[in-house]
Amino acid sequence: MRVLVLHSHPVEESFGAALHRQTIESLKAAGHEVDDCNLYAEGFDPVMSRHDRMIYHDHPQNTAAVKSYVERLQRAEALVIVTPVWNFGFPAILKGYFDRVWLPGVTFELVNGKVTSKLRHIRKLGAVMTYGADPFRAFIVGNPPKKIIKRMLRAMIKPFAPVVFLAHYDMNRSTDETRKRFLERVKREMERF
Repeated sequence: MRVLVLHSHPVEESFGAALHRQTIESLKAAGHEVDDCNLYAEGFDPVMSRHDRMIYHDHPQNTAAVKSYVERLQRAEALVIVTPVWNFGFPAILKGYFDRVWLPGVTFELVNGKVTSKLRHIRKLGAVMTYGADPFRAFIVGNPPKKIIKRMLRAMIKPFAPVVFLAHYDMNRSTDETRKRFLERVKREMERF
């Protein structure tokens, strides 16, 4: 299966980077073809310009500035997002990726005012995330990143596609042992992906 991995952490020595490496290694070990989209390493520009917004609904003109990213998404059969959660949201670079690449005509069409997905070719979805907050605090604020993965993105891909959601909560008080256990869990789950 062709798996597009979206990674969004700016520090190469971080635990997030270790999770990214483990995800890639385990997916390849499982026999998947991996398209590693490391947004920071690739210098992805997350800023939607005035021009981008003005042509947002004009397909295919809206894809010109992000054509290679659109093509990668269109080739994907599965998607895995490896990211930290900051302030109960995605890092700006990942949010900008969704704003600039998940465009009308690419990921959805408006048909009689209703959204129709164009991502039915994506048959599996995964997320590997780290949170500073503990699970209870994330629950209290509604856990927006989890809802985006398990509800919004899931609704955009093939109906009833499996979703793997892995989260290391409470990174503010993590230990070598908790991080090691989570890396092992990521290894197991991505080898079964």
